[in-house]
Amino acid sequence: MTEFYAPVDPDELRRQRAKARELRASQWWKRRVSDGVCYYCRRRVGAKALTMDHLVPLGRGGTSVRGNVVTACKDCNTRKQSLLPIEWQEYLDRLAADVPD
Repeated sequence: MTEFYAPVDPDELRRQRAKARELRASQWWKRRVSDGVCYYCRRRVGAKALTMDHLVPLGRGGTSVRGNVVTACKDCNTRKQSLLPIEWQEYLDRLAADVPD
């Protein structure tokens, strides 16, 4: 799936990454990861195995705010890449359709 994304201003990307670092250091984020559950697959993987994922990726115009970041296991975060939530759901639906009964 080759898609074209409008380039994000490098300065804005740098600012959003700095905000993400600040957010990861916050008590709010520490509480989010403390339960150790991935937002996408709902598996309990432990706090140390979770990463921060932007629902709308920074490279696609997303921001580093509480409403746009979730905890994700490394597997889900890697598979999601830069997909938007609707694209991620379509991906999951395709996977489910490919599973034989």
